[in-house]
Amino acid sequence: MLLSSSGWTPIDGSALERPDLLPGWPSKLPRAINMNAIGDALLHSGDKAFGPKIEALIVYNSNPVAVAPDSAKVAAGFAREDLFTIVLEHVQTDTADYADLVFPVTTQLEHLDVHKSYGHTHMMANLPAISPVGEARPNTEIFRGLARAMGLVEPALFETDEQIASMAFRWNDATLEGENWNTLKTSGWLKLKIAEAPLAEGGFRTPSGKCEFYSERLKREGLDPLPDYLPPYESADGSPELAARYPLAMISPPARNFLNSSFVNIESLRAAEREPHLDIHPVDAQARGIADGAPVRIFNDRGSMQVRARVTERARGRRRRLVDLVEEAVPRWLQHQSGDEPGAHRSGKIGDVLRLPGGSGADALMAPGSADSNASGIWRLTQLSEAEREARIQFQHDHSKII
Repeated sequence: MLLSSSGWTPIDGSALERPDLLPGWPSKLPRAINMNAIGDALLHSGDKAFGPKIEALIVYNSNPVAVAPDSAKVAAGFAREDLFTIVLEHVQTDTADYADLVFPVTTQLEHLDVHKSYGHTHMMANLPAISPVGEARPNTEIFRGLARAMGLVEPALFETDEQIASMAFRWNDATLEGENWNTLKTSGWLKLKIAEAPLAEGGFRTPSGKCEFYSERLKREGLDPLPDYLPPYESADGSPELAARYPLAMISPPARNFLNSSFVNIESLRAAEREPHLDIHPVDAQARGIADGAPVRIFNDRGSMQVRARVTERARGRRRRLVDLVEEAVPRWLQHQSGDEPGAHRSGKIGDVLRLPGGSGADALMAPGSADSNASGIWRLTQLSEAEREARIQFQHDHSKII
């Protein structure tokens, strides 16, 4: 049984998010757009169902031009002349290239923050080690400044980082007994009061306190109360006709030296990752005439990309691992590399090849760096001809700007 620790920390979501300040809460909520469909959303002209056309946006803690699927649409949307874009960033990312304004923001070394547990049962106070460099400000200070400039008066909009951090947790929770923000800030970290085997005697967070294989709550909602198997949307089980056209399955674990699109600006980490590559089983490689180290083209109906094959038994037959490809990946040419011909716009991103069809909502969640960084999909693979290989090399040389 795999037990995640990320849900143990008693975060006070209501205090942090203040949904009660939303006009019409809780019966009426503002429009929310799935970031995985941001390309479609930015190109939408607006109608009654979609709502008004998007005319301005602020991007922070993300790099959608690099990480969002259907990247040709995403880039086209951000390139709109009538779109006003502000990006809060540390470095000149792909998204920052499209910004009207880029505001420098602080790093983890320069601002106050708190961290909940992830893979362990500790929580931490992130105290600034240095003062903000240059004109950099925390995201929070930028939003406080916007609220001030807009003439807003709600006190919650002007709470300091210290105040926000102190309200981030439910300090009356049993896992934090005897603790408060001051003790956390003084010690720097604390361990949640949780037994080593917290569910050995039951105590699950369910109405019965048991691990419920049969859920009365699901039954009351008209859902199947028992666990069920739902095949992947694009798989031999879920879509056999599509799988017949694209017989290979692929997963895309993140590169070890990057964190999604973060840290790609660091030259030493790019050098460690080298170039993106594809792990393919010897049986599948032999069937397609693919040699170890050969450049190959991966494609399906949504996109294509080119990487170098690595023939290895680490990959299971009929299932590939596309590793070291993390959205914008290593050299920046990967996003704008050639597809069928030099200069043709192809994202070269695994997010495009893996994205599920549809526009928004839960049917478009398969992109590295989103909800599932180990996304999977089905596709075909061909080895490049010598002419295609030479064209690729030349195109890479011409588009090898690295940020």
